[in-house]
Amino acid sequence: MRILVFFAHPDDETMLAGGTLAFLAKLGAEVHYFSATRGEGGDLGEPALCTRAQVGELREEELVCAVRALGGSSLHFMDYIDPTVGAENELYAFEGDDVVFAEKIMDEIRAMQADVVISHGSDGEYGHPAHLKVHLGVKQALLNLPEAECPLFYTFQGAFSGHPKERVMNVTDPAHVILDIASVTAEKLAAIACHKTQHALFLRHVEPDEQGQRLLKLAVMPLESLHRVFPAVESLPVQDALTDLLAGVEGVTLLAELSIPAKS
Repeated sequence: MRILVFFAHPDDETMLAGGTLAFLAKLGAEVHYFSATRGEGGDLGEPALCTRAQVGELREEELVCAVRALGGSSLHFMDYIDPTVGAENELYAFEGDDVVFAEKIMDEIRAMQADVVISHGSDGEYGHPAHLKVHLGVKQALLNLPEAECPLFYTFQGAFSGHPKERVMNVTDPAHVILDIASVTAEKLAAIACHKTQHALFLRHVEPDEQGQRLLKLAVMPLESLHRVFPAVESLPVQDALTDLLAGVEGVTLLAELSIPAKS
């Protein structure tokens, strides 16, 4: 099975779906990674590990490291430029014509003969404009393809009761698959460790342990989830090539009913 993962910035793949992607690689799937940008506008590290001019190159190296840790088959960059975060922590989408962006995604799907595409959810997880741009680009790319050529389309962080980090949950997208990633925690933590420039950012959203320490291992969500966009889900549990691969695997739940909580 050939899986293409499209995301906006280095670290999205790890923090939003690293356990899932490592899980799929261990089951024998080819997982190919496509990052729209090199994260040029992101954090430099605390203390800074590079200059603003150098951060894109460094984050590219970090993503190479993370993809290797997750067992990925290949990594590709789409050469869009990530804008710098605004003065009030305002987030922006990268520039580029939406039609052309969707065409580039469609070309990659065709060239790689993808069986499955996985990308950002319809809420952009926490509303990040770049995540939303990638989601819409993938969706349009699939609409442009003849139905017979369309791969399955799943998105990260589907909504379910008991989600471990509601801040990144796509409320609009009910989870169809939930994965307990205990068996691949080491791989996800190794990938998190690769993204050194972003460690301080990751730790800002971590609750301290009993000793008051904020540790990277606490940034690992124990559960991850997927929502199927295409084909539209008509009945549960979802049955397709991806869920056939996951069926019966310890730690995987194919949901038989939906329970979509609101973000608190």
